[in-house]
Amino acid sequence: MNAWSGEFESRGPGGVTVRNAVPDDHGRIIAVCDDWWGRPVAHILPRLFLDHFGGTSLAVEDDEGIAGFLVGFRSPDRAEEAYVHFTGVAPRHRRSGLGREMYRLFTDAARADGRSLVRAVTSPSNERSIAFHRSLGFAVTGPFADYDGPGDDRVCFALQL
Repeated sequence: MNAWSGEFESRGPGGVTVRNAVPDDHGRIIAVCDDWWGRPVAHILPRLFLDHFGGTSLAVEDDEGIAGFLVGFRSPDRAEEAYVHFTGVAPRHRRSGLGREMYRLFTDAARADGRSLVRAVTSPSNERSIAFHRSLGFAVTGPFADYDGPGDDRVCFALQL
């Protein structure tokens, strides 16, 4: 059983429960993510991602509630790729290895599914994300001007599996 099995659950760092995301996680995630980022970011995660990609996404819980999440999916157009859309770790769990564990579970599942590349993007100002992805071995390129529209520059990440 891997993180894309649809019925996945395991223990993560600090005893948190890591499982596949479900649509009902949406409200709990968007309720905390603006606070975790210190700016508005909830709009990045429409409910449709958990409606359609819950089986390839992760939700993490501890006794205080949602502790982290990773929303990702198999690329339907690029059979060799998987994509991480949005990831977050509660401040109380940062530097615990939780982010690294979620990415390990996702990349292991992608590899088992025959994927050979994982991609993600972030804002050039998100230095913490850029450093984190580099530490995981992602190649970092950019920033690319207007990547997501006028004024929405992005840095791109790619990890060969």
